[in-house]
Amino acid sequence: MRYFTIAELCRSVTADRRGIDNRCKQVHVANLTALVNHVLDPLREAYGKPIHVNSGFRSPALNKAVGGSPTSDHMQGRAADITGGSLEENRRLFNLVQSLGLPFDQLIDEKDFAWVHVSYRSEKENRKQVLKL
Repeated sequence: MRYFTIAELCRSVTADRRGIDNRCKQVHVANLTALVNHVLDPLREAYGKPIHVNSGFRSPALNKAVGGSPTSDHMQGRAADITGGSLEENRRLFNLVQSLGLPFDQLIDEKDFAWVHVSYRSEKENRKQVLKL
């Protein structure tokens, strides 16, 4: 983990504002570490500038509060919503994940590149789904 921290991936303004406990357990830390090591750090290295994490780990209560899918990988610490700061930069991140051949489970263009969702399960479990929501 070179460019990202567990604290950054667990931080939530919504959880803070609503008093929701969003502490992650050791299993979530392990999953977040795998996500960073396999996808986020290599992406950041290739991108060459900071990437902001909008949402990483979400407790079930936080996931419900933000309207997340009941089966969201965020609740397992396997996903992050990221941004480069603009629609154009988010499109660049989305394309870079694919062109680098990074091992992802889902790569989602959220709301015409308002942000990019990327998840990682394991080399054996990744479905390599590219979606637009």
